[in-house]
Amino acid sequence: MTLDIAPFDDHLTFKQGQMEARMAETVKFGATAPLTPIDVQTFSKSADRERLSGVALKAFRAIVEHWSLSNGEAAALLGVSDSTWDRIKRGSWEQPLSQDQLTRASAAIGVYKGLHLLFADPMADQWPKLPNRGPIFQRKSPVDAMIDGGIPLMLETRRYVDAVRGGL
Repeated sequence: MTLDIAPFDDHLTFKQGQMEARMAETVKFGATAPLTPIDVQTFSKSADRERLSGVALKAFRAIVEHWSLSNGEAAALLGVSDSTWDRIKRGSWEQPLSQDQLTRASAAIGVYKGLHLLFADPMADQWPKLPNRGPIFQRKSPVDAMIDGGIPLMLETRRYVDAVRGGL
């Protein structure tokens, strides 16, 4: 078996034995194979949630500060009780987030990122708390609308921000 790779007329030819040696070398150094469908990261796998929860909570706490959210707003956006939010805020929450909570944090992170790509000034952090006449907000602030609408409206808000900035 011969493999010819010819970009711009440069030829590299590997015979079957050379190819097997290269593959063995790759495995020996611990390189991983491409992801298979079984390896895809999801919020439904407990191992993935455990791995992602810490960084998601760190980012969500930063967003709460940037958006000047109250404790009640932060708890409602994340889908936790006020007392759980207090533990999360203090850093004494040791449990992984649920699939829904991780989805909520991810949506808020996406909205935050999109707003900072759209606005190069303090408006990026003010916008979520301002009354909005956009069709999905019904004259409420995006934060209030996302709290009332839950995950579906949080994801819709993320899509809305991406669409406004031309990212779709």
